[in-house]
Amino acid sequence: MSQHIEIEFKNMLTKAQYEQMLADFNIQPEQIIRQANHYIDTPTQHLKNIKSALRIREFGNHIECTLKEKASEHQHLETTDMLTREQADRMLAGNGIEAPHVMGRLVLFDIPLNDLQHYGTLTTDRVELPYEGGLLVFDHSFYLHCDDYEVEYETNDETYGKTVFLQFLQRYNIEPQTAPKKIVRFMTALNNQKS
Repeated sequence: MSQHIEIEFKNMLTKAQYEQMLADFNIQPEQIIRQANHYIDTPTQHLKNIKSALRIREFGNHIECTLKEKASEHQHLETTDMLTREQADRMLAGNGIEAPHVMGRLVLFDIPLNDLQHYGTLTTDRVELPYEGGLLVFDHSFYLHCDDYEVEYETNDETYGKTVFLQFLQRYNIEPQTAPKKIVRFMTALNNQKS
């Protein structure tokens, strides 16, 4: 189990900007890692209502279950448990929570564990690079007939990170714009598809 505060800054990119970033940073195909994010909530969106998100993420042979709890505008408390393939499959099928530390946090918020269900999957091709003392991330995500692109900067210091990120956007002539969390974009697309 791991638990830590994630501090990140995000900005949406156009496809052209994303491709320019890959070129400017000389990204090779083997640096792009595919990951699948499986989103879980109750039918009445208990987690969304408390500004939290539950996902199972797969990349390579690595599978983890993470609960993200909003702490402030740019900070989230992340609680993560490693899963086996069998545990992940049971959870995605709606057969209980097999992530003990995540489950402990869910119980604290009175989340009805038996109501949790898998809503869908967002796949991301991700590039991670060390940058100015933090981590620069380029993401191309695809889900429900949608494609989007974003840049993230993860840091240990919110004030410093904000300065670095704004300077990065300015340096590459990227207009600052809000980038909702991936789960928000996914759920918005899912709700639009239903209506």
